[in-house]
Amino acid sequence: MLSIKVYRKLLQVPKGKVTTYGELAKAVGLKNGQRTIGMIMKNNPFPVIVPCHRVVKSDGKIGGYAYGERVKSKMLNNEGIKIEAGKIIDFNKMKFYF
Repeated sequence: MLSIKVYRKLLQVPKGKVTTYGELAKAVGLKNGQRTIGMIMKNNPFPVIVPCHRVVKSDGKIGGYAYGERVKSKMLNNEGIKIEAGKIIDFNKMKFYF
């Protein structure tokens, strides 16, 4: 099942790092699968265990979250990721590559 494959891959992203919808799609073999990844993140049944808050847009904006962008920002801040105006500061340093 694709969603399980995606969640397992996402578990590799450590605290203090983020990945993008596109990077995660590539990591599981989906070409141009950013929207599919977004839907899988939206339907994540284990948001505390599977850290979907660590998936962000390719431009460094934090993007959506089932519990709201404010909650997502707070979770990322708690992991040491600084955000200003909805965008990650030093985005390239915060990125995790598979």
